[in-house]
Amino acid sequence: MSDFDLIVRGGTLATASETFAADIGVRNGCIAALGTNLGTAVRVIDAEGLFVLPGGVDAHCHVEQESSTRIWTADDFYSGSVSAAFGGTTTFLPFAAQHRGQSLRDVVKDAQERCGPKAVIDYAFHLIISDPTAQILGQELPALIQDGYTSFKVYMTYDQLKIDDRQILDVLCVARDYGATTMIHAENNDVIGWISERLLDRGYGAPKYHAVSHPRIAESEATSRAIQLARLVDSKLLIVHVSAPEAAEAILAARNMGLKIYGETCPQYLFLTAEDLDRDGMEGAKFCCSPPPRDAAGQEAIWRGLKNDTFQVFSSDHAPYRMDETGKLKHGAGATFKQIANGVPGLELRLALLFSEGVGKGRLTLNEFVALTAANPAKIYGLHPRKGSLAVGADADLALWDPKWQRTVTYDMLHDNAGYTPYEGMTITGWPRFVISRGRVVVEDEALQVERGSGSYLQRKPEIVADGLREPELDPARNFGAGLL
Repeated sequence: MSDFDLIVRGGTLATASETFAADIGVRNGCIAALGTNLGTAVRVIDAEGLFVLPGGVDAHCHVEQESSTRIWTADDFYSGSVSAAFGGTTTFLPFAAQHRGQSLRDVVKDAQERCGPKAVIDYAFHLIISDPTAQILGQELPALIQDGYTSFKVYMTYDQLKIDDRQILDVLCVARDYGATTMIHAENNDVIGWISERLLDRGYGAPKYHAVSHPRIAESEATSRAIQLARLVDSKLLIVHVSAPEAAEAILAARNMGLKIYGETCPQYLFLTAEDLDRDGMEGAKFCCSPPPRDAAGQEAIWRGLKNDTFQVFSSDHAPYRMDETGKLKHGAGATFKQIANGVPGLELRLALLFSEGVGKGRLTLNEFVALTAANPAKIYGLHPRKGSLAVGADADLALWDPKWQRTVTYDMLHDNAGYTPYEGMTITGWPRFVISRGRVVVEDEALQVERGSGSYLQRKPEIVADGLREPELDPARNFGAGLL
């Protein structure tokens, strides 16, 4: 009888904290041994010349999700998970999105029923909360947190999704009391609406004006306000898809104060700019996302944020809408920027883009790459050490990277259903040769090796968080004994 089901031999291993040479022995889907001369296995993979990294954790992607304007993403849970796997991601966290009037319980049930038979990698769900009624806040949300849905997203913009500051405070308090993480899309809706109206009144409706209508001040003001709301009630908050330097500065300042504030950014803010929206006809619509890409100086600020702990998470924010009437062009070829579905695809390219331009060009260490793309999201969202690590007992989720494999990006090489990639023509150096999930070889020789529905749902536990920096007005020791929290 063999000692292991699988041995990955001869590679260079990297975690968020160290890099070392070792073999990995896998048994029953878990890492059972690290070392050399491990013995025999049913299968041995030669990883000489390869980096053996934890499989990626994409903590922000919109898959088989209906938008607030009733447009479905192009990817379902099968195509989305396959695309993720080919890019080296072995765990993803899409959204179970509540529209106003819906029960969160019904939303979760629907997402589970649709995802389970399709996903080829492991998954958990964030909630999207757009209707925080007394029933939701008092009963459904606390119960769902206890059931393992320990993260949820709220919006400060989009008319059909946004909630006001008072509602945000309510959600933050539930998250604090029950050990959950609140994610927030931070843009000032009134600023965006005011500028958009003035643009359209003057006949400026082309896709490029989307970037004008979402000024960085709208993002930085909302980011600062969201941080202060979380500070008031001492709640953990993660600011998603940050694009503006001023917003990044606010996050870093909050972290330096010891607040429970985290930051996330995405490929579009490193590799695209507002100039990409200025293309003939509706071609610019391919690059419309919110917040929009900024400029070269903004890109440099985001790179700094990846290095200086402003950002702990690098996610795709994959939001694939096809360039037809089912997606971005629902309102036709003459649609204004306000009518174009927001979002860009990026699930498959997230890791390769950051590896090539970050690790390959010396902007990031290999360990920082692992932290941003696997270990940190696993920790923040309650999946560590099972995911995002190379420790004995962890799931055998591995991506075996060839750091010399050079590829030119074309949509034809990808596996999503968006119909295009905003990164067409980019040259990338570094790509995974093998992708392994719970000891199963998922991708090998550029071919899928597993069946649909073979991914597993990941149960998460609420987080026990110690009290932090209570504001005087909410601290019973300093507010004359008023118990407000």
